[in-house]
Formats: sequence, C-alpha cells, structure tokens
Amino acid sequence: MIKNDLFLRALKGETVERPPVWMMRQAGRYLPDFMKLKEKYDFFTRCQTPELATEITVMPIKQIGPDAAILFSDILVIPQAMNIEVEMKNGVGPWLPNPIRNAADLNRVVIPDVADSLSYVMDAIDMTKQELNNEVPLIGFAGSPWTILCYCVQGQGSKNFDKAKEFCFTQPEAAHELLQRITDTTIAYLKLKVKHGVNAVQVFDSWGGMLSPVDYQEFSWKYIQQIVDALKPHTEVIVFGKGCWFALGDMAKSGAAALGVDWTCSARNARYLTGGNITLQGNFDPSRLFSPPATIKKMVKQMIDEFGKDKFVANLGHGILPNIPVRNAQAFVDAVKEY
Repeated sequence: MIKNDLFLRALKGETVERPPVWMMRQAGRYLPDFMKLKEKYDFFTRCQTPELATEITVMPIKQIGPDAAILFSDILVIPQAMNIEVEMKNGVGPWLPNPIRNAADLNRVVIPDVADSLSYVMDAIDMTKQELNNEVPLIGFAGSPWTILCYCVQGQGSKNFDKAKEFCFTQPEAAHELLQRITDTTIAYLKLKVKHGVNAVQVFDSWGGMLSPVDYQEFSWKYIQQIVDALKPHTEVIVFGKGCWFALGDMAKSGAAALGVDWTCSARNARYLTGGNITLQGNFDPSRLFSPPATIKKMVKQMIDEFGKDKFVANLGHGILPNIPVRNAQAFVDAVKEY
C-alpha cells in the first residue's frame, strides 16, 4: 500500500484533509542536481538509461516533497519506437530530420512491440518503484496523438504548427491513419506502464489549443477518448489539454478521473464547464513561480480556496520553467501542504 495516497484519493473524488500537490516537469530542469546530470549525459541518454531516469524521478520527492512522482521520460519516445527519428537539439528542442508529410511517408511508420522497443521505460518504472518504496504514487504519461502528430509532421516545435495543420486539412485520410497508429501504440504503452506499477497515467495534449473546437473533436479528442476508454478499467486517467477550456465539458463526460486546467481558465469557469463533479488539476501560472515565496504562498492559498480542497490536485498550469529558483518551487509545495 502507498503510504501517502492523498493524490490517489483526490483522483477518486474522496474527501481529503488538504489537496495533494505535484508539478508538471518536476523531475529536472530547475534542480541543480539535475543540471549536473544534464552536463554529463544528453537528453535521450537520460531517458533511455533506467538508473538515470530513476534518479531524476526520485530527486524532487527527496528534495521538495510533492505528493506524487512522475516518471522522467519524454512524450517523443513514442515516435522513436514507431521508427520516426527524433533528436534533441540544443537551443532548438525536439528535431525530427525526416518528418511525415504525405501518405507515402507512412510506409516507414510502424506500430511497435512496446515491450521490446520501450523496455527501457519499463525498467525505469521497476527501478523507480523500488526506490520510492511505496512512499508516494508514481505517474506514467504519454502525449496525446494530436500533440505527437504535431512534432512528427512539423519536424520541430512551432508557435502555430502550420505544417501539421496543413497536413490534417489537405490529407485527412493520411492524418487519421497516423493518429490511429499513434493511438494504438500509446494505449499499448500505457497499459504496459500500468502492468509495471504506475499508479495513474496522464495524457498531455500540449498543442490541443492550436485547434478550433470543431477540429479539436476530429483530430484530437476522439483519439484521447479511445485512450481513456482503454485505460479506465486499469487505472486513473488524467487528461491535460493546454488551451482546451472549450473541450472541458466533453472531457468531463469521458470517464477520465481528473482534468488538467491551465492558468488561462479560472477555477470558477473550470468547475462550471465540467459540471462541478470531476477532480480538477492545476492551474498555477508557471511564470508566477518567479514571484517572491511569500507571494507564491498567498496565491496558492487563494487558488485552493477558489477550486475547493476536495476534488482538486494542486499543480501548475503547464511545466515548471528551467530558471525557477528551487526555494520558489519549495514555497509552492509547502503552501499546499500548509493549507
């Protein structure tokens, strides 16, 4: 049994003494010990070496004390497993030298045996579970099929993912074929993570907000729904769509255990749009962690007051930024714990 099961209880909608807290991208970036590893090992070496992934996952648990750990990995391990080359370039971020641009390009995209091609992730889960020793739950994650498609087609990060959208709107059959293959791979991957002991999973739809509400239904949501349907019998599923407030109503009916909310949507609106019965997670502006610790604590208390302590997981509205002072991240976690 997990000793601190506050996070899992909140996902089930149970009454809690205070909300649980964790931070997206808490494993790394802003932690000095992580930066030391970053200087020694490149990005995908850190992802693909179970010992390193474990060390990075556990680091924030020991150093700042959130109520859940999230496995150090990346959403782009999925396209790598599907035979799409992904590099991490300094100053650029994800770089895919051979993007998918037409139906012919799909010939090289495989639906992999995830137990084989992503065995290093499973090894990292096994090792991390041992290291955590049931202190806190472990979260596994994947990107949404639409968000993965964005990188596979665009070939890199983008402000508007114009090439990805053009591909979907001019070659919808090829786009849906790619989305379905990503979905099938993701379902197999997350199911295997659950088998290896993760206690919940989160689907990150980081670029969902790039789509109009109508296009979101067609190119993103229906694939996320497949993932929720497939995983729901096995674990709690959190869905986080950045900029997707317009879809919160549909998301609330999906069977997901919780929905992530970004900082552009108020607690009141999020509760209203979701019907008030589902656990919500969020939604502190990551940039607000630059504020002095005293301000952070005051704002966190206000955030919890607005969401309510039950059916709420305190988190950021997106990933923590690399140049946040550790003491400010600590103030965020402490403020929730002191509530």
